[in-house]
Amino acid sequence: MKAVVFHGIGDIRLDDVAEPKLKEPTDAIIRLTASAICGTDLHMIRGTMPGMKPGTILGHEGVGVIEELGKDVRNFNVGDRVVICSTIGCGNCSYCRAGYYAQCNDANPNGPDAGTAFFGGPEMTGPFDGMQAEKARIPHAAVTMVKVPDGVTDDQAILVSDIFPTGYFGAEMAEIKPGDTVAVFGCGPVGLFAIVSARLLGAGRVFAIDSHEDRLALAKAQGAEVINFEEEDPVETLKRFTGGIGVDRAIDAVGVDAQHAHHGPAAKKAKAEKPEFKREVEQVAPKQKPDGDNWVPGDAPSQAAQWAVQGLAKAGTLSIIGVYPQTMNAFPIGEAMNKNLTLRMGNCNHRKYIPKLLELVRSGTVDPTAILSHVKSMASAIDAYRNFDLRKPGWVKVELEPGVTLQ
Repeated sequence: MKAVVFHGIGDIRLDDVAEPKLKEPTDAIIRLTASAICGTDLHMIRGTMPGMKPGTILGHEGVGVIEELGKDVRNFNVGDRVVICSTIGCGNCSYCRAGYYAQCNDANPNGPDAGTAFFGGPEMTGPFDGMQAEKARIPHAAVTMVKVPDGVTDDQAILVSDIFPTGYFGAEMAEIKPGDTVAVFGCGPVGLFAIVSARLLGAGRVFAIDSHEDRLALAKAQGAEVINFEEEDPVETLKRFTGGIGVDRAIDAVGVDAQHAHHGPAAKKAKAEKPEFKREVEQVAPKQKPDGDNWVPGDAPSQAAQWAVQGLAKAGTLSIIGVYPQTMNAFPIGEAMNKNLTLRMGNCNHRKYIPKLLELVRSGTVDPTAILSHVKSMASAIDAYRNFDLRKPGWVKVELEPGVTLQ
């Protein structure tokens, strides 16, 4: 079968690989009908998420049809259409039972202290082959799969595999209450769903911070007030729009590949911090292999977190859902502490949210495809990766159709 395979930093290929087989009685094999490219995949290709094992199939978003079931998977039938949770949970341990599926004690074969197990990730996360392929093995399938309701399309369901739950998780962690002012840093797919989720939770005003006009336009379409950090200082603008107080809640949906401002008033501050940003990049991405403008790490890993802390009101809440590797240790802890901020962060507990979000989609409350910009065949996956990595205008979220040979 065809699959997108990681060979090294800056090196991904569309390969012929062996089809997956059942390994445990709790496994399932699915034939994928939709997958997607995520910003997290780019971290690994750029070198800002280390430890990838060459030969690993990429992708942690998937929708498909069950082809085989292990004997201990009793809640599904062959032929069922399912969406796959990006993070893997056993459903039995104390963490899963409490809803912390991303901190499952048993799913990660590296042991309970290894952290989140997810598809297509570094060796410390399993590794588990991902879903940018024609078929995939799903461990702990009774919990990691969720049946797709009638009336929900593949295009809708694929967006509920990871990015909508992660955005909702970020908004919920931010402790948003009706009437709150909320700043969302980053208008990529997860940030856009954080905006949608903040509105669902009753936010009074949502501010969206990014530098790409197409993404800011999508944020505005979701009801956000937009701030381009290449044109104005985002912290000063947030303070001005909130009577000098700052926002009640902030969501960092950017993570380690953040960019600092290169133009406008915010660029002056970035210039002064350039030596520190350079040190951060060397720390989180000691090995890089850019290919022209592709696969280049962000130039200011801590920038989004800094702006979020500075833009928050005293006693506000910061929710971090942007991905940071374990090697990242830069954070404005002093300013956060002296403002009495609440910090909440982590990997999304997908299984907790997916059933609820599927129902919102089925009922018509939310149509997630407003954020889906491209549907491409598996045959064109590498070109799609390159365009998405460059953040070319209009390239916001890319769905891949496994098994389709023509664009």
